[in-house]
Amino acid sequence: MLSSVRNLARSVVQTTSSKTMIGQIKKQFPAVSSRCLSTTTAETPGAIKVDFEKGYEVHNLDSAPENHGYVTPEELKEYFQTMYTMRRMEITCDTEYKARNIRGFCHLYDGQEAVGVGTNAGLDITDSWITSYRCHCIALARGCTVEEVIAELFGFAEGVSRGKGGSMHMYRKSHNFYGGQGIVGAQVPVGTGLAFANKYNTPPGEKMPVAIAMYGDGAANQGQIWESANMAKLWGLPMIFCCENNQYGMGTSIQRHSSNFDYYTMGNNIPGIRMDGMNVVAVREGIKFVKEFCAAGNGPMFVEMSTYRYHGHSMSDPGTTYRTREEITVNRQTRDPIEYVKKLMVENNVMTADEVKDMEKTIRKEVQDSLKKAKAGSVPDEKELFTNIYLDDNNKPTFPEYIRMPDVTKSKVFN
Repeated sequence: MLSSVRNLARSVVQTTSSKTMIGQIKKQFPAVSSRCLSTTTAETPGAIKVDFEKGYEVHNLDSAPENHGYVTPEELKEYFQTMYTMRRMEITCDTEYKARNIRGFCHLYDGQEAVGVGTNAGLDITDSWITSYRCHCIALARGCTVEEVIAELFGFAEGVSRGKGGSMHMYRKSHNFYGGQGIVGAQVPVGTGLAFANKYNTPPGEKMPVAIAMYGDGAANQGQIWESANMAKLWGLPMIFCCENNQYGMGTSIQRHSSNFDYYTMGNNIPGIRMDGMNVVAVREGIKFVKEFCAAGNGPMFVEMSTYRYHGHSMSDPGTTYRTREEITVNRQTRDPIEYVKKLMVENNVMTADEVKDMEKTIRKEVQDSLKKAKAGSVPDEKELFTNIYLDDNNKPTFPEYIRMPDVTKSKVFN
């Protein structure tokens, strides 16, 4: 465990200061940066006040975020556009999987979009983010395109990970997104290493970029999470342990798989907070609060997002053998995160209902166009099987002259 944290830290430690890094990234990726770290307040011209139906619950904290937030009309449009794009992308993945164009593992995010979009809006692009195997939409939030995500699911070279990662392993290091992880909970010690690197890189007296590791309620009792949390607390790391509680660990309800399902309290003496993961503005304001706490040198914090997934655990799970269709329908009708933003826009005269329908129609077409482009992708070159594995004496990528395959007649010779 300790070696995993240290090795990760060594791999990302840079000599540049955090301020220099922030400037470089924001200059290079202005569009993505604009979606991060909202600074909207009551004084912002045109700001709309949003009251939260569900407040924040805290553990070992003397304060909590207020039960309301402010958004601009432009932010509401952006949140809706991103969330609806995520939804349509995941529905498209469902269709393509059933058509057998996508194979292997595939875990969809529909229902949980407010967590991804709200978290991104509460963090800075320089903050490190790592998540579980349910990573398609987080990749989209952190700068990847629909075409790149779907191409990766097809195993094509044009994919996020050049066709080598598939559904569970999408990365965008330039945007400080360190990917999905196929092993339950394995991203948490790696995320702790990212937090270590962020602290190491930051000059004394400056606020640190934070690291966030997201995991599901089914992973919450993993030993590696406890070990990572202990180290993060001892070392005062700017680390956010974020549990996306979608109410089921695979097919087992939280009441049956965890003796403590107040996941935000699981850090013992580490502070924690629970927020409504179906409300994008509440998530944004909550994450801003957590980021401020951790970045200031106060150590880690546990976060619980109360959310709900519409699909089963994965495409092999119909999702209706351990919960009723009625339960899913009620959550869709009363808690849907996209419908909530749509309602906010219409009620506050940001867009009319017809304008929202036009936006939905445009997004559906954009996703279909991206699907068509992704399907025109190419199979990766054989050399991709061996890239990012071997280095020469000058620390440059290289290939061995000969690689023996299981069938010796198919062994590879590289010049």
